[in-house]
Amino acid sequence: MPKFTSKLILEQLDTTENRRWELRKPLIWTTSNRRIMVPAGFRTDFASVPRLFWRILPPFGLYGKAAVLHDWLYFEAMLSRETADGIFLEAMVELGVAKWKRWIMYRAVRMFGFWSYGSEKTRELR
Repeated sequence: MPKFTSKLILEQLDTTENRRWELRKPLIWTTSNRRIMVPAGFRTDFASVPRLFWRILPPFGLYGKAAVLHDWLYFEAMLSRETADGIFLEAMVELGVAKWKRWIMYRAVRMFGFWSYGSEKTRELR
């Protein structure tokens, strides 16, 4: 069973829209055969949801840890995009995100994630 083994501890960097945060402690996610550590100092914008949809899917929510993990996987591009998106989905299941929200968020990264996977856009946050 996949699980987060650490707390999400951040500092807000940008107060204009609450969109930039920096990890103060590593975020660790493990499965029976994989351990992923998002290092302290990594910067995130949480879920990259267009403002139009913030009423139903705000950038932060129960899926916050999953969004930070997913940002890291896209930033590093150490796994395939498909694998990174699958981990995002698994992490949301673990966190108890509602099925309909998981489905929308997962489908969104599958359809549009190619814009930022391993790209300069992703690296601009850092």
